Amino acid sequence: MLRHACFLTVFTLTGLSTQADALTTRMGDRVLPVNDVVFEVIPRGKQRVGDFWCAASEYARRELGASWSDRIYLVRGRGPSVTTGRKTAVQFSLTPEAVGVTPLENELTTIRTGLKVGDNMTVNQGNSYCEFGPVRP
Repeated sequence: MLRHACFLTVFTLTGLSTQADALTTRMGDRVLPVNDVVFEVIPRGKQRVGDFWCAASEYARRELGASWSDRIYLVRGRGPSVTTGRKTAVQFSLTPEAVGVTPLENELTTIRTGLKVGDNMTVNQGNSYCEFGPVRP
């Protein structure tokens, strides 16, 4: 019984520390680290492609200290969140080689339909997809 209680306590504290690392963007999306090099964007509700890039850009600047010219790389398209269990999340990294992702050679400046592993753009380009208006609670 004591062993079960200790496991439950450690499991609960681990979950809390992950949630404590979350950033809620100005658009209302949540961004959480998956590990030391990957972070995931969990949309608030809407799932427009540009919103994922916007949130990744904000997280890169505010939490990782990226410069406007640093590149953000998509390392996993839409899928279930590994940090929250939510239905949809997209994963990004500033260092694709650390997770075995080959950057696409496309100089992505406009968003196409879908999210392809290896897509990348600068933090500044990602920020250009942010449509700031009143943030709803």
